[in-house]
Amino acid sequence: MALHDLLITGGTVVSHEGSHRADIAISGETIAAIGAPGILGPAKEALDASGLHILPGAIDVHVHYRDPGMAYKEDWDTGTAAAAMGGVTTVFEMPNTFPPTATPEALADKFRRASTARVDFGLYGLLAEDNIDQLEGLIAGGAAAFKCFMGNTTGNLPSPSTGAMLEGFEIIAKHGHRISLHAETASVMAWRQAKLMAAGRKAPLDHLAARPAIVAIEAVQRAASLAEWTGARVHVLHISSADELRPLREAQARGVDITGETCPCYLMLDTDDYARLGPIIKVNPPVREPHHKAELWKALNDGTIGQIATDHAPHTPEEKRNPDIWEAGAGFPGVETLMPLMLHAVAEGCLSLEQLVRIAAYNPAKNFGLLPLKGQIAIGSHADLAIIDLSAETVIDEAKLHSTRARVTPFHGKRVKGLPLHTLLRGQFVMKNRSLVENSLGRGRSVHTLQKMPPAKPQRVEQSLASLLGLQGSDGTTLAQRKA
Repeated sequence: MALHDLLITGGTVVSHEGSHRADIAISGETIAAIGAPGILGPAKEALDASGLHILPGAIDVHVHYRDPGMAYKEDWDTGTAAAAMGGVTTVFEMPNTFPPTATPEALADKFRRASTARVDFGLYGLLAEDNIDQLEGLIAGGAAAFKCFMGNTTGNLPSPSTGAMLEGFEIIAKHGHRISLHAETASVMAWRQAKLMAAGRKAPLDHLAARPAIVAIEAVQRAASLAEWTGARVHVLHISSADELRPLREAQARGVDITGETCPCYLMLDTDDYARLGPIIKVNPPVREPHHKAELWKALNDGTIGQIATDHAPHTPEEKRNPDIWEAGAGFPGVETLMPLMLHAVAEGCLSLEQLVRIAAYNPAKNFGLLPLKGQIAIGSHADLAIIDLSAETVIDEAKLHSTRARVTPFHGKRVKGLPLHTLLRGQFVMKNRSLVENSLGRGRSVHTLQKMPPAKPQRVEQSLASLLGLQGSDGTTLAQRKA
């Protein structure tokens, strides 16, 4: 009998459905066997995980690695090193770089830049006003999902009109890719910010005043209507308010394929922290009043919000500490602190360890087409594992973050309980004993080749702009396909 490559013994395996003591045998990149302690036999290498918990590696579908154009803030080496240290084994990287990932050529260039990734990754293509004719090419080129900026953020990409969004949704719906939404209404924010700036207002709380929750309510409602009309799959990013949960729940109840995420900052910070943190707390959408936190926790626990993500958004310390809130960088590193913060929430009783696996691994894999290879611990799945010490206590120290050019976090100094000790990507250690494995550089690869989204379900194809212009048939086939 051939030896397994690695045997992990004595640990507690945690899934989204339960936990049990088991050994895990790994051969090559995948899990070869899971069995009761002591029955799986020898292996070339063994890891004693007694007293530890073994979770599927986290999947963060919302990171910004800034390359090309802003690599002075972050690049694929530092960003994925941070992921590996945090027990995150797959990331989806956003398109608001310079240039944006709006064309097949820009996507191909980003694939080249991502060749140094230490964890697996998906690349977002952009859905914007001026690249509707590029969407098919982005899909053919390997875009794992699409991002639509309904509100302004880093990069100042213009928000597409509703007409452009509708046409983009029609095109993408045919392929079944998910469209992630920065769901804030740009025109309302621009109007309010201009008025506040004209009045000389530039304190941290003025950023919140420019972006009240109505901008999220309106954007979620509008995007959900477009998704329902076209059959597009959508994902609401960084849900920050209790108010937008109502249109989200209503759309889900109508059968719209709409998922959502929130981030640790919205669960753990509020307006009481603005005075202490100043511009460091700035993020889009903003951290809101205290009452929102409890409603977001409830939505995570009842499944309305199905995912946790970080909106990992590095800026230099100088950019973050700009006292003019309109000029300060929006966002902060998060992919390295995601699991420690959420494990601490488990220790505090805010959610169970199984629920954490559901929102950090299983649901992201399900919603973005990565099951059965990722998001779960099962025979035949990738051996993407985060091995956790629930009793370990540490203090988050921004000086030790692996996002070395952006060492600023609003969680600096926070004591947390629960810490990833080891991270494995497809059977190989990328972090071991709390140290980055140096030869992990370049181990990551794109997940678009293994994505298996459910069959696309486009709606009202005969009313799509492409059909009306004669560019595709009522069955969704393109002119070129019909000629062939």
